[in-house]
Amino acid sequence: MPDYITSLLHIYHKGGIDMKLRKSALMMLSVFMALAIFLSACSGSKSTSTESKPAGKPQKGGDLVVGSIGEPTLFNSLYSTDDASTDIENMLYSFLTKTDEKLNVKLSLAENIKELDGGLAYDVKIKKGVKFHDGKELTADDVVFTYSVPLSKDYKGERGSTYEMLKSVEKKGDYEVLFKLKYKDGNFYNNALDSTAILPKHILGNVPIADLEENEFNRKKPIGSGPFKFKEWKQGQYIKLEANNDYFAGRPYLDTVTYKVIPDANAAVAQLQAGDINFFNVPATDYKTAEKFNNLKVVTDLALSYVYIGWNEKNELFKDKKVRQALTTALDRESIVSQVLDGDGKVAYIPESPLSWNYPKDIEVPKFAYNEKKAKQMLAEAGWKDTNGDGILDKDGKKFSFTLKTNQGNKVREDIAVVVQEQLKKIGIEVKTQIVEWSALVEQMNPPNWDFDAMVMGWSLSTFPDQYDIFHSSQIKKGLNYVWYKNAEADKLMKDAKSISDRKQYSKEYEQIYQKIAEDQPYTFLYYPNNHMAMPENLEGFKYHPKRELYNIEKWWLAK
Repeated sequence: MPDYITSLLHIYHKGGIDMKLRKSALMMLSVFMALAIFLSACSGSKSTSTESKPAGKPQKGGDLVVGSIGEPTLFNSLYSTDDASTDIENMLYSFLTKTDEKLNVKLSLAENIKELDGGLAYDVKIKKGVKFHDGKELTADDVVFTYSVPLSKDYKGERGSTYEMLKSVEKKGDYEVLFKLKYKDGNFYNNALDSTAILPKHILGNVPIADLEENEFNRKKPIGSGPFKFKEWKQGQYIKLEANNDYFAGRPYLDTVTYKVIPDANAAVAQLQAGDINFFNVPATDYKTAEKFNNLKVVTDLALSYVYIGWNEKNELFKDKKVRQALTTALDRESIVSQVLDGDGKVAYIPESPLSWNYPKDIEVPKFAYNEKKAKQMLAEAGWKDTNGDGILDKDGKKFSFTLKTNQGNKVREDIAVVVQEQLKKIGIEVKTQIVEWSALVEQMNPPNWDFDAMVMGWSLSTFPDQYDIFHSSQIKKGLNYVWYKNAEADKLMKDAKSISDRKQYSKEYEQIYQKIAEDQPYTFLYYPNNHMAMPENLEGFKYHPKRELYNIEKWWLAK
């Protein structure tokens, strides 16, 4: 996804978008925390629902070939919004904090973080001696420069909402930075610190911020301070990274990582079997097959994401809430999960993962269960009837006909689009499906184009549960609210929740937000998926992370 995500969300395009959240990138994208795993792990002797247990002493050497059906757009976290770009950025750059596999915030580049003034300021001390890949030391100047970019009036990226609460960032010493906030917002500590890659001021400091997104640094020669260094990007083919011998947390065990771009999931699975790639998030439809491949194992667990149909309310067809409710009521989501996914998922009703501590447990939200007859009735009440007997509903001389888009290469989403087409035809709605190449689709969906009627897409959720970036009306033209959803009450609730630091109170407030979003159906929430991570049988050090597929890759090694 437009994946992710980034602001906080990222478009969830892999395996098939953050949501990590830019121009050519959705996001697939991004909302959460720990705890209730509701999907059972796959069976099979080579499959596990946890992580590989380290065996023996770590060994240096080897190349890991990662398959991706989404190609990165650029390597700068202030502008990228797709998962593929984020994957690379997390290897190239350092971040002040890192969210671990249990979704707890841990220090990384930051040595110490002190909350001040009741959460309106943060004093951050960074590690000394950290080097960029060109040998220049990373200091407070680089941190101040990086966080100053989105504060500029010339900043054009789509991650602006990540930094809306930030008032200023200033240098207190060579290795100390003071962040001041306009208002309390849990997203700053939980997201802005762990999703912002620290950029080199000595390289980019003189680039006008209005031109920064298009600067060649972001695509041809990115330089960070992360565990791997950029070697080359052959567009449409692969990105090559090599170990950073001077990484502050220790040299990675792998010599290189090859991030290979593959046109679609079928081709990726074939390459996995042939050994042309050896790490891939296998689609639900293929993971049982992948378990049988030689020299591979599959790790299965719940993904921090959901898949949805987004209804563009800029289109007159979808402005009426009753119509959107009727569309959801006409879709048999249980059959989509059972038939398209072979049962490998669970129907979703809200934009929150069951992994999150914020997932509502004590309330009922509107679910709009499958009922074809009721859906027809709801549409009739909204004025949609077949007046000429051609089988297609019409109103005021306009047929109920629209195009449903999704991204090329994601077999599951392509199949879902066909099922949606068939199911809506039964109630008199004409759906034309359109499969679009990823970067083109992202461009179409993003501001200022919004060139879509409806879309099958997914969000990779942020590690902190906040729906502001996607559903607040202020984010229509400058954020991730691609479907033009507006609800004044929900707006106020989402804004007010930002100042709440107590989790129980926060969750209580969000119960109302989820109820309103579920009632309004800006999305038809389809399902929560599993991740099925295929990897070399001799890969050690891997820890499953519900959001980051390549989490702590610098600690992985290939046993010989």
